Amino acid sequence: MLPIHELIPNSRTKEMYLSVRKKGTVSKQTLLEESGLTVSTLTRILDELLAQNLLLEVGFGESTGGRRPTLYETNPAYGYVFGLEISRTFSRLVLADLHLKLLDEYSWPMDEQATPERLIESVHAQVLRMLEQASIDISQVIGLGIGAVGPLDRKEGRILQPAGFAAPGWSQVPVKERLEQLLDVPVCLDNGANTALLGEYWAGGDRRQHQLLYLHAGIGLRSAIMNEGRILYGVIDTEGAVGQMIIESSGVPSSVPGGNSGAWESYVSIRTLEMQAREEWKRGRPTLLRELADRPEDIEFAHIVEALQAGDSVVNGIFGQAAVYCGIGLANLINILHPEEVILGGPLFSAADFFYREATRTALERTYYREQYKVRFTQGSLSDTAVAAGAAALILNQLTG
Repeated sequence: MLPIHELIPNSRTKEMYLSVRKKGTVSKQTLLEESGLTVSTLTRILDELLAQNLLLEVGFGESTGGRRPTLYETNPAYGYVFGLEISRTFSRLVLADLHLKLLDEYSWPMDEQATPERLIESVHAQVLRMLEQASIDISQVIGLGIGAVGPLDRKEGRILQPAGFAAPGWSQVPVKERLEQLLDVPVCLDNGANTALLGEYWAGGDRRQHQLLYLHAGIGLRSAIMNEGRILYGVIDTEGAVGQMIIESSGVPSSVPGGNSGAWESYVSIRTLEMQAREEWKRGRPTLLRELADRPEDIEFAHIVEALQAGDSVVNGIFGQAAVYCGIGLANLINILHPEEVILGGPLFSAADFFYREATRTALERTYYREQYKVRFTQGSLSDTAVAAGAAALILNQLTG
């Protein structure tokens, strides 16, 4: 099993491959102007990448007076990558080529039966099925990336002690080791917020070297930061710690063991919306939820979304309040980090357009120097596949890392 970073032999060649990858299609002249290399050195590197089948010549660009320049792209069929999301509600596996075009996907509900052992066995079986169906040999697979709920140990490839899984056994899970044993391909592990940001970055057309902030709003709140195309890591994995930012000093007690009272997550999360909807039912408020569930305890997020889409005023008020609190927390992050762009993803943002609009409006109102500093907001383009697609991108990043 050859380590991924050894597939491209030296740093200069890695840099050139990454340059072509970022641009999609690029001329030799552009590469010459931007790299600062001599013609002979650039030609040698490009020839080396072509010989390895990592690059393709894909035609000619427009002439500027001389010969038409040769155009290059990375070769999507050089190899294939898998991306796996492991979350509290479902897990998803995708197969992609090296342009991150999804070729197949499969998902599992993370119910009481989804123990680590069963999920890993099922992932193994689905990998083999996908390869057979696509007529791809396992030798063509560069690796499998995992985006998982934290906390975790990235270097050891171990999921530590995540809360909220329905099945037992999700503690100290050596997921990297187990899947490498079964598949005999390199496996990389990172938290789901980081891989989602990677996925959104490579899915977007604009890959300028700027700072990005990603926020995922779902069961909890998870964040990631990218600067100059690289994920920023702390001393430990803390993707979910953003949800413990205090926004009400004497606020709602935390439902998370060891969590802060008045924490952001206690006002903006699927769990919070479900709890508030149940309380509104018990207070006797007229709501469509009474027709969608037999009793307050049965209300789930899917019921809330259905009621929201039907125009239920009670549910609309719950979402509106959560959107304001979401914007307050975003303003805090923006005032500290000053990102150029904020990408917002997860079920709360995809459930209702007005949630996104109200959250971003509130954030902008509370951003310091808002007249001079114009932060840009975008919704994630990958929707449910962001974490898994980004996990596949994690493998691609190892090629040039």
